[in-house]
Amino acid sequence: MFTKPIPILATLVLGATAAHAETAMSFALDWKFEGPAAPYFAALEQGYFADKDLTVEISAGQGSLDAIPKVATGAFPVGFADINSLIKFLDQNPGAPVTMAMMIYDAPPFAIVGRKSLGVEEPKDLEGRVLGAPPPDGAWAQFPIFAAANDLDMEAITVEPVGFPTREPMLAEGKVDSVTGYNFSSYLNLARLGVPEEDISTIMMSDYGVDLYGNGIIVNTDFAAENPEAVRGFLEAVAMGWKDAVADPVAAVEYMVKYNPASDVELETRRLELALEGNVLTDYVLENGLGAVDTERLAGSLEQLKMVYEFNAEPDPALYFTDEYLPSADVRMLK
Repeated sequence: MFTKPIPILATLVLGATAAHAETAMSFALDWKFEGPAAPYFAALEQGYFADKDLTVEISAGQGSLDAIPKVATGAFPVGFADINSLIKFLDQNPGAPVTMAMMIYDAPPFAIVGRKSLGVEEPKDLEGRVLGAPPPDGAWAQFPIFAAANDLDMEAITVEPVGFPTREPMLAEGKVDSVTGYNFSSYLNLARLGVPEEDISTIMMSDYGVDLYGNGIIVNTDFAAENPEAVRGFLEAVAMGWKDAVADPVAAVEYMVKYNPASDVELETRRLELALEGNVLTDYVLENGLGAVDTERLAGSLEQLKMVYEFNAEPDPALYFTDEYLPSADVRMLK
């Protein structure tokens, strides 16, 4: 039986006649119930969690850092977070019982979004123009890596600090020539402001030398050690939800909208499609399946992070990701 749909919490409760004991697994998202979260609602509504004897709650978040302390403290056994933020958290909180168990955004959403009519289509175009960047923005935090990889002259770029609410409006009005942001958010925000899609350029940092990973499923390691089969079952259900979302994005979004009726199905479907195209369905994932990481790439990403973050201790890739709970590769193949 499903609870009454509400915008900040979704719950699947199995009936009292269930044959097996259920494991409760509250799941903390990084952000609101939007298109990229739809695969988890597909898993919820299709009964994939229930099939694994799991009672799952999905809670909205307030940013890329939000889920990490929730999971580290044990308030939530699983969450969705940016691995780069997780790496910094573990450096500042050594020994915290949290790690990533399934990579979702093989390519991070960090991007420069510009307008072709303002002359921005590739990295070098940023020189001699105005870049709008909210100081707390995740994409702006990685910009020094992007600039170094593309030999950009920072003195030739005018960086305008902007607020999140004013970022895309300023670009739409031509007050800045480009902005830092997430590929599936800033792009759609511009389009909603009336900027023709053919005039919008998205420069994905992952296409231009930034080898960082993005968001994935994090887990409380104490919970995982005590409930390994529950974690494996959760990740298998998540993989099936993403597979459904790839096959039918509209249906996945419609599942999510049940829990956030204020959502626009068409808009959130487009947002999900942008996430699939830009962040999830990379060549690596199409070949190897969702969820795994390349160990050499992860180690290389730590070297890049040293350009924007001063570690207290030498980073250890083994602290940040485990494949112990991943389902088999055939389950994780999305196509």
